[in-house]
Amino acid sequence: MSVSHRVRGVKVLKAVSSTIRLQILNLLFDRGPLSYTELMGALKMNPGRDAGRFAYHLKFLLKADLVEADVEARKYVLTDLGKMVIEVADKVEQKAFKPKGLLVRTSRSSLEEFDANKIADSLMREAKMPAELAQKVAKEAEKQLLKSKAKYLTAPLVREIVNAILIDKGLEEHRHKLTRLGLPVHEVSSLLEAKCKALQGSASVVDAAGEAVLKEYTLLNVFPRDVADAHLSGALHVHGLSHWILKPNQMMHDLRFFMHDHQKQGKASVSQTCVLPPQGFESALALVKNVLQCSASEVCEGQGFDYFNVFLAPFAKDVEATKIKEALRLFIADACRYANVSLGLELVVPEFVARSPAFGVSGKVMGKYGDFVEEAQTVASLMLDVLAELSAQRPLFNPTVIMKVRPEAFSDSRAEAVLLKANSLASEKGMPYFASLASMDRKQATFSALGCCLSSDQSGDWEIDTLRAGCLGCVSISLPRVAYECEKDKVRFFEVLRERLEMAGRALEIKSRALEQRGRGLLPFLLQDADGDRYLRLESCSWIINIVGVSEAVEAFCGKSPHTEEEALQFAEEVTQTIQTFTQKTGKRRGRRLLPAVLPCLEASERLALADVERFGVGKVRFSGMRERPYYSSLGRMRLESGGLVSACVQADAKLRGLRAGGSLCAIDLGESEHKPGDLLALTKQLVQDNVLDLFTYDRKMTCCVNCGESWLGLLHKCPSCGAVGSLRFFDRFSPQ
Repeated sequence: MSVSHRVRGVKVLKAVSSTIRLQILNLLFDRGPLSYTELMGALKMNPGRDAGRFAYHLKFLLKADLVEADVEARKYVLTDLGKMVIEVADKVEQKAFKPKGLLVRTSRSSLEEFDANKIADSLMREAKMPAELAQKVAKEAEKQLLKSKAKYLTAPLVREIVNAILIDKGLEEHRHKLTRLGLPVHEVSSLLEAKCKALQGSASVVDAAGEAVLKEYTLLNVFPRDVADAHLSGALHVHGLSHWILKPNQMMHDLRFFMHDHQKQGKASVSQTCVLPPQGFESALALVKNVLQCSASEVCEGQGFDYFNVFLAPFAKDVEATKIKEALRLFIADACRYANVSLGLELVVPEFVARSPAFGVSGKVMGKYGDFVEEAQTVASLMLDVLAELSAQRPLFNPTVIMKVRPEAFSDSRAEAVLLKANSLASEKGMPYFASLASMDRKQATFSALGCCLSSDQSGDWEIDTLRAGCLGCVSISLPRVAYECEKDKVRFFEVLRERLEMAGRALEIKSRALEQRGRGLLPFLLQDADGDRYLRLESCSWIINIVGVSEAVEAFCGKSPHTEEEALQFAEEVTQTIQTFTQKTGKRRGRRLLPAVLPCLEASERLALADVERFGVGKVRFSGMRERPYYSSLGRMRLESGGLVSACVQADAKLRGLRAGGSLCAIDLGESEHKPGDLLALTKQLVQDNVLDLFTYDRKMTCCVNCGESWLGLLHKCPSCGAVGSLRFFDRFSPQ
């Protein structure tokens, strides 16, 4: 080495031999370019007293070529040599002061020696941070960890310290990406205790913990900040948040797909699930059960089988009624294990289905479905018999049977007999749902147990629009929150409403894009190949914007109920028109079925109401339920008066029908009085012929005694038969327990 190089090296070493000069270098490395005044302030030097001393040290660094002046910016910056000196000084410090054997317990269940470079690598990989900035943060983290003198380190502890440094330096976006997902120890302990007390099994603990992580992931890394904040604050409610990017909310199956022989026709592909065509009625029901089972892990909320009795009819030909009934009994016992299963029963075979080829034993075509009207009615009748027997002691609400009522059914004696049986079951237990298919826009519609409706409104083809499709996702909007925020400013009300609708639409678009990109790997059964297509038609699925708290919002804004005051009803109609216009335009622009709906969801109703009570105070918020457990209306409710419905409620409901394009459900309260099946049948006919409601059910609150097996109308505190108190079980489908 030449003498000149040695002399320069000595100057550099002398330059860093002073604590103050080393502090200046570190400040410029950590914070970037700083002015003369900023450097003095960071060193806590007094400009009047310490100016000479500071100038001496700064001049020393300038002569050693470790620092240079940026004349235009009037600041001092590190040279490349200065950066090299800092790196060397850090390595020396690590060797001199790092405790021997400092280990980190990593997330890979292993022990590794601490290395600050791994922090920098993680920042660059996970948080997309520039290399130089990552090295600075890693250096600061190492200093804090060494200073803490922790006995042992864990990966979460290191990450917490790094996140704290990022917050301190104003690097919040990088911290956002680096956040660790998971549950605190206390919450896991509480989760274990809660699931143990509820006797829900060990699998429920794993599921709940996994869902908590996926919820955090979706809110932090999937949704834009405004959408995530809207959900957290209670302005919106994203249904199935933990499964948002994993699976659709609801599925409407087409049993014919599994009933005919794809393999024999040479149309089966390698990725298609191998299901042999049924050989009889029992194996046809076993096939339905298999479809339920295979789809259960790939659907978030519920599954439906429309035209259930029609598609089973060819297998019921020449089969004894007792065998059909027993097979149905076993099927229902299995189906009730899966959440929100709906079975659509037709009283007659509609014309558009009657013309379709009927698949029967071994997947063979056995004519048309119109040839099996009697068999379809027999299956429907026996299904109702089985439900009546199984609900003798307590009502059976799952699977949900949906009686599809068409005007032509009233001129068919066998169909009317089946409908009378359904109304008898409704008068006693309040179990079946009734779907009105009188209007042209609902003639080919399918309905789910959760109230969702799919009509042939997209392509005009009932098979493409209503089967092998479903509800892709649902976002509920708190309409009362909009009313409270606008403070009775009408212009502001509709501005906020459009903002919330737009956020809900973006959340649904994110879900659609995620399933399109990752669907085949996450949904192998639903997205199996189907004759050059996929079984689940994602493009036919509806995107639902659910409107929660319509009545409460109108009352909060107008001070009057839409059911009693014309002014309030007019405002509700304006709201309906705004929502309709938005969904139609946005859906058309995005090429998707974006539909408004008023669907019953107790979780969303309670959560959104509670959020408003906490924010605005219980005195200001209009809500249903008790003060201790408030909720907003998301279920249509009507009551019988003198054998008929309250006319004001009927008229208001008809004018707000535009909100229900994607589905709704109305519960007609029967109270605790007896109702003859014939009287209820007459009301059902009237509702269908007047085209008042799309989907409705008769609501019964019941008390069942486990001790004596008797059941009673209403919610009782003591069994009238045996006098038991502790053995009573209450059944109320649509109110919080």
